[in-house]
Amino acid sequence: MNRKEKELYDVVIIGGSYAGLSAGMALGRAIRKVLIIDGGVPCNRQTPHSHNYLTQDGRAPSEITAAAKADVLKYPTIELIQDLVVGVDAADHIFEVATAEGLLVDARKILFATGIKDIMPDISGFEACWGISAIHCPYCHGYEYREQPTGILINGDHAFEFARLISNWTDRLTVYTNGASAIGAEHLNELEQRNIKLVEKAIVGLVHKDGYISAVSFADGTEEKITALYARLPFIQHTTLLQDLGVVFSDTGHVSVNDFQKTSVPGVFAAGDNSIPMRSVSAAVAAGTKAGAMINHELISEGY
Repeated sequence: MNRKEKELYDVVIIGGSYAGLSAGMALGRAIRKVLIIDGGVPCNRQTPHSHNYLTQDGRAPSEITAAAKADVLKYPTIELIQDLVVGVDAADHIFEVATAEGLLVDARKILFATGIKDIMPDISGFEACWGISAIHCPYCHGYEYREQPTGILINGDHAFEFARLISNWTDRLTVYTNGASAIGAEHLNELEQRNIKLVEKAIVGLVHKDGYISAVSFADGTEEKITALYARLPFIQHTTLLQDLGVVFSDTGHVSVNDFQKTSVPGVFAAGDNSIPMRSVSAAVAAGTKAGAMINHELISEGY
């Protein structure tokens, strides 16, 4: 199939979660022809409730997504399919997008709303609890675990800053370094002054039921009761297509974007968890809305 025979979209959005859908709505309202391609495996798929998002507080993420898709698909120029993008090639200011199911389409602009993939620690039960009681964000989950026995899985000098943050929600707080502490003497003293415990024992597992933690278990056979465990996990990008296109990344591993969600590659935009360190539904929605508007402005400036 040659380029002239393929369907041409104003924008192909790769990723159909909050950022991608939000961008789709902005572009639909701008009467742009858009294809959203979503793999169907959101990172918060086992999180029971979403919080800190106006009008949706406490609602299940899957319900928010379903409602968002219904809203976006009211606009007749928007299409959404479940598929996996396996290739994006750029030539003559047009992007050719290929999917695992054999679809081949062209686009004037590309938006990556592909999120990130967390790398789970080698701790039994951790993955089953992730997003439920093993959590990353106090603004998303802290209120539900306020004043409960809480742990932080962290080591090094970032531990004090994170512990000081979490101590706003509970004074029953323990820092678990999962081995010998690498926290500096000054920060250790500050933890002690704030009555924040430090445990250096190696962790082997989380005792839980349906993802809700009751205790952390150690290599020495002992356990300690907690109901929530914060962690800042390392991550990778969900797709290597960004690297293949030559997109620049920040030192943190996020896609580098400017204030308009533009990447270093002309015509390629990014929004959501792949490009911002603050991971929340509301932040992703905001970034997606901005990306959609800026993409439309760029298309107008180019005469489309």
